[in-house]
Amino acid sequence: MSPAPLSRRDRLRNRAVAVAVLVSVWCLLWGSFTWANVLGGLTVAAVVLAVFPLPPVTFAGRVSLPGVLRFVLRFLLDLVVSSVQVAALAFRVGHRPASAVIAVPLKVRSDLNITLTSVALCLVPGSIVIDVDRATGTLYVHVLGVRDRAEVERFRRGIWRLEERIITAVGSAAERRLVAAPDPVSPQSSADRKGTRV
Repeated sequence: MSPAPLSRRDRLRNRAVAVAVLVSVWCLLWGSFTWANVLGGLTVAAVVLAVFPLPPVTFAGRVSLPGVLRFVLRFLLDLVVSSVQVAALAFRVGHRPASAVIAVPLKVRSDLNITLTSVALCLVPGSIVIDVDRATGTLYVHVLGVRDRAEVERFRRGIWRLEERIITAVGSAAERRLVAAPDPVSPQSSADRKGTRV
């Protein structure tokens, strides 16, 4: 599903948001919001946006406070549980934890959803996104502690549930319909070995 072309108003809004973020980061790096830092940040933002134009990342959704609360609470729970699991693996003497690289095609292929899902995955111990296929919306995630295909499939379904919580929190109505659809068919692999994409 290709995104609709942006209107002039949307392009100006996205540019204004990008400038505001860049100026804020610039001032935070200097440690204070002075007029000199703000003007310096505006100059840097103008150069960055002129020399390194970024692809448009649009926000077409609507923030849902119950959805945001649900996402935050579940994310904190996952953070605690995963931290304990990784710590337990680290302290097991002589044990070499199994791992795998799992291909997960997301249901919503927008740049914003890919970014938010990737960041949320990387913040949880035990998983990290090592590659992204932007054209197909597929994440390649390195996961610790998976021993067989059943655990691989359980982790893949967990990523789809994570995506669903993100879209429920900040997605559009069309995106919410996409994540409510049945899960995609899992990518098949010719090998089920440790460290193999499955």
